[in-house]
Amino acid sequence: MTAPDALPPLTPLPEDWSTALAVVAHPDDMEFGAAAAVARWTGQGKRVVYCMVTSGEAGIDGMDPDEARRVREAEEIESGRIVGVEEVEFLGLPDGVLEYGLPLRRAIAGAVRRHRPDVVITGNYRETFPGGMLNQADHVATGRAVVDAVRDAGNRWVFREQVETDGVEPWGGVRQVWVAASPDARHGVDVSATFDAGVASLRAHAAYLDGLGWADFDPAAFLASMSGPTGERMGVTHAVAFEVLRMGWED
Repeated sequence: MTAPDALPPLTPLPEDWSTALAVVAHPDDMEFGAAAAVARWTGQGKRVVYCMVTSGEAGIDGMDPDEARRVREAEEIESGRIVGVEEVEFLGLPDGVLEYGLPLRRAIAGAVRRHRPDVVITGNYRETFPGGMLNQADHVATGRAVVDAVRDAGNRWVFREQVETDGVEPWGGVRQVWVAASPDARHGVDVSATFDAGVASLRAHAAYLDGLGWADFDPAAFLASMSGPTGERMGVTHAVAFEVLRMGWED
């Protein structure tokens, strides 16, 4: 018998795709939960591209933003390398003050058109995370903009200067947007074999983690506290959950 408060099983994510674009607000956003899934997919020969909307330059209190930008970009490139990501793009928008609107949609639509993914991954854009912890404004703005920018990217008359001046063709081939850390997640991916790679990718953000000042923070224990219970919903040791937004008419 299922306990009254037990969460329902998760449906495995489809893996019949070749290219994914992950668009998140900051360096470290992918690593705080989803990087082990990326390691699984790159291990299957899939191409995953990272697109950071900001460089996280406002994220280290004791470090000047210009220096923090350099450090955090380098840490993200290394973190991506650990999980098999060879392409990391930084859009250069200002950290900490992102706003949902046309400039953000335009920048993300351009990335979708350049990289032409089958799937787009982003972070939670709800007001809270699972468990009720309050979300952060940059995450909310980015996630909302990603959903709209994916549709914008397929319309040649939206942000038409990208097509007419920059020579980037529209791209309407995104089948789904996958939202990590969503309280409405109904799908998941087994990361039991790649959990350690996900931990290593988070550890690569050494300067950022040190700057947070979290005493005795253990990346492995932190990630396991999420991936373990999620894994139980799939009958595996570790899993990552996603909300799936369908961009087309497929079932």
